[in-house]
Amino acid sequence: MKKILNYFLQGLLYIAPFGITAYIIYVLFSFTDNLLEDLLKKYLGSDIPGLGLVFIFFFLVLVGIIGSSILARPFKIFFNRLIEKAPLLKFIYSALNDLFSAFVGKERKFKKPVIVLVNPISNLEKLGFITEEDLSKLDEKEKVAVYFPHSYNFSGELFIVPKNQVRSIDVNPADLMKFIVSGGATGI
Repeated sequence: MKKILNYFLQGLLYIAPFGITAYIIYVLFSFTDNLLEDLLKKYLGSDIPGLGLVFIFFFLVLVGIIGSSILARPFKIFFNRLIEKAPLLKFIYSALNDLFSAFVGKERKFKKPVIVLVNPISNLEKLGFITEEDLSKLDEKEKVAVYFPHSYNFSGELFIVPKNQVRSIDVNPADLMKFIVSGGATGI
């Protein structure tokens, strides 16, 4: 029973951030779409289905512009202090924040594509990305952290591998990620 509970909690841990994000987007879309529909019917006599989605897109672009400016710094500090006081919220927020930052943030983690020799006997190699080169805190000075995305899924594995088994490749990181996630269907 304890093992089942652990699997349940592990599954919840994987699904909750995405489920919460999807739910928030759905609620925002529904609220905005209904509000705009009511306003358009009141003033124009008709509505435009899906206008809430367009509005949310432009709203998020505006938030991105403001968030990357210096004006947002006090709000970010206040928000981070608020998050620090709620452990569960902090855990979920930091996990989502790290995930999004790894893909689209200023500190992208998937910019060093590599091929790793997984099995020297069969010459089996695996495509991935170096996410951390300095593992001295783990007492692993001769190893690097390599992330291997799964095909057809937004998950992956992180391996700690000897540096001499990792070879950099000269390919666009975004193209390699698409190639891996598509199971090789997109081509490089």
